[in-house]
Amino acid sequence: MLVKGVTSRFDTTAFAGNLVEGRFLHFPDSGYAHEVVLSKTIADKLDLKTGDDVIVHFFQNPPRFRRLRVTGIYETNLTDYFDSKVVLADLRLLSRLNNWRDSVAGGIEIFVNDLNRIDETGYELAEQIDYDLNVTAVRDKYIQVFEWLQLLSRQVNILLGIILFIVSVNMISIVIILVMERTPMIGVLKALGARNTFIRGIFLMNGARLLGRGMLLGNAIGLGFCYLQHTFKLISLNPHDYYMSYVPVGWSWQTVLALNIITFVIVFAVLLVPTALVMRISPVKAIRFD
Repeated sequence: MLVKGVTSRFDTTAFAGNLVEGRFLHFPDSGYAHEVVLSKTIADKLDLKTGDDVIVHFFQNPPRFRRLRVTGIYETNLTDYFDSKVVLADLRLLSRLNNWRDSVAGGIEIFVNDLNRIDETGYELAEQIDYDLNVTAVRDKYIQVFEWLQLLSRQVNILLGIILFIVSVNMISIVIILVMERTPMIGVLKALGARNTFIRGIFLMNGARLLGRGMLLGNAIGLGFCYLQHTFKLISLNPHDYYMSYVPVGWSWQTVLALNIITFVIVFAVLLVPTALVMRISPVKAIRFD
């Protein structure tokens, strides 16, 4: 196992979502915490639960061991990277075992507020550290996870494109049917002096009204289902394959608003194609159309 040393500055708020049992480490003012946080995978293999004592052996020269109390059990579903190998303990315990000073550690994790600046921050750090130290971005360290996430994002974009294409085709079909059904009306309006742009605008407004109704109903159903999934986690996943036990829902109202605007604008622009049929309809033939 890999014992990862943490301090009181560890972001326990972000880690709370992964803590399935017990609590996090309690850091005393002096000495070090005789506590440890295990993953659910390790705890199940050792038949341990919160409150149990576990003897941790450190392969050193000479070998050392410590009796620690299991205070918490976490689960990230990243079995190959964390759950099967990482144990959380007080950094001062590791410093004591390795005879390190308080300013010495095997590695330092640096968190950034803007994920888009990970590479830029890495370059800045690399220029400031000694030549015998190395900076590794999380994307490079866990490249398979990030490639999997990029694959999911690509599939989402493809799916949205297919849905938008289907919606456009359906709206074109609906407007063509409306034009064919109202062909006598178009002939009468043209005979009364109505311009093509006026008649075309009627069908565009009718198509926009149908599109607006459909989008309102679609948003209500889609957001309602997302709320149910977010609350009750109805759709589950195999965590060993998907790194999560259920389908997560990310609430981004900017994305929802932007998607609705883009859909409305694109589909409304597509409606200009079938409404162009109005310009080719002759008043005499339209009135006699059956």
